[in-house]
Parts: sequence; C-alpha cells; structure tokens
Amino acid sequence: INRILSRNDLTHRRTGKYEAKGTPYPKLPSLIPNQTHQADLVGPCYLQGPVRFYSLNVVDTATVRCGLSPSMSKSGQSILDGFWAIWMRMGIPDYIQIDNAMSFFGSPPSHPRGMGPLIRLCLHNEIEPWFIPMSEPWRNGMIENFNNRYQQMFLGKVVMSSQEELKARSLEFEQRHNSRYRYSKLGGKTPLKALAATNTRLRFPADDKAPNHRMKKPETGKYHLVRLIRNDLKLNIFGELFPVAPELKLEYVVATINVKEQKLKLFLDNIQVDEFKYTLR
Repeated sequence: INRILSRNDLTHRRTGKYEAKGTPYPKLPSLIPNQTHQADLVGPCYLQGPVRFYSLNVVDTATVRCGLSPSMSKSGQSILDGFWAIWMRMGIPDYIQIDNAMSFFGSPPSHPRGMGPLIRLCLHNEIEPWFIPMSEPWRNGMIENFNNRYQQMFLGKVVMSSQEELKARSLEFEQRHNSRYRYSKLGGKTPLKALAATNTRLRFPADDKAPNHRMKKPETGKYHLVRLIRNDLKLNIFGELFPVAPELKLEYVVATINVKEQKLKLFLDNIQVDEFKYTLR
C-alpha cells in the first residue's frame, strides 16, 4: 500500500507542527530595530566538568543582532540581570516574544495572576511581553535558529572551565556574530551594518544595575498571550481556563491583559471579540 501511495504522490510527510487550517497567525512587527526581540533560555549546558549553566539568548528580529547573558542559575533575579545586561548593549525593545517557561512567566501555577519578575520588569520599562502558544516553539523561529548556530559555532567548539571564561567567551561570540556574520535576510549585511543603515535611535536603560526582585507591581501596561482555541472551547491563561464562543474553535487568538483596567481582552484578527474581568494579584 505504501509503495502504491508513494508512486502516485499520495504520501504526506508529517512535520509535527499543527497549524489551524485557514487561520492567520498573529505576528509582531519587525520593520525597524528593537520593535521586537525574541528570547529563549538555553540549558542546562555544562562547563568543562560537572558545572552547569544557562544562557539567556536574545535576537532582534529586524537586524538579527544577538545578545547573550550566561548565568549559573535561572532564578528570577538572574533573569532580570540577564535581560538588563543585554538591553544595555542592544537597547530596549517595544515587544519581547517568549515561550511559557516558568523562568519567563515567573509565577507558580497556583497564582496565575501574580505577574512574575520579567513581566514586572517589562511593564516598568514600557515593554509589552508576548507569550507564544504553548508547545509551539517554532513560533519563536528566529531565536530557535540562532540557538542552533549558538550550539554549533559556540558550545560545540569553545571549551570553558570557569564562569569568568564563560562570560568573556559569550561576549566575544556575541560581538563576532553581530559584526561578521552576514544574512541574506539583510541583503548580505551584518547585523551591525543593518542597524547602522536604519539610523534608528535606540532606547537604553537609565541605570547600570538591574532592579532587584521583587519589584513593585506595575499599575499600567499590557502583556499578551497567543493561544489556539481547541475543541474544548477554553482559553488557557497560565492554567486558568476561560470559556469562549464556538466561533473561535481552532482559531489563534490574542489574549491581552490590561493592567490599568484589570481586564482580559480577547482579539481575533485585531478585532476584540470578548472581555473578562481580570483582577491581578
């Protein structure tokens, strides 16, 4: 049977990626530098010997500039320090796109409305976090591709035995990538050449040192979650479920949490289709 199907071009190779048919996926803009950053936490990785570490990797989707911040832990303060150090070099984005890992969401499942360290850091700096759908890492495709290069060109080639050496070599790789690697997406330019060609004025942190966890709860700002509504017609916001209309089945929606209004607003194709009271902790 398989030979007959193959001979008549009737086979279909599964990719493992489910796409809602006929549904546009809501994407963030990447027209100018620092409109959107994609971020991921890689690890655990290992130094020479049993010493493990993590690397916070960030990519600007417009210029493919990268930022790296290695750390020996993935605690809330380590995440704050990592993003702050990267923003000191890359500048502050308008949006930051991340997955739903606890390191980024930052609140335990029992407190889904708690606003973790990264969410607070972003809102205090006028950044809107954008959480991709659960179990769909390819939605952060640019940082995933960068992580592969990071694995092949850095972790697979550079031997490091100390935390100091790790930080120095990570910064060297970041600078080498941004100043020497050329991308067809950029018309053959390096990330830094692409940045220079835009004449964009970047925004940087006002202080050298990252804020300490725990920061005051923000009173304004927004953060967003992209979610696929499945057959159960439930919207999953970090484990808390909200019922939605049957018309949204198998659609990608954007759930926007408005901190000032204490509301959860649901959007389909940039049109608001529902709203829930959402009291933050």
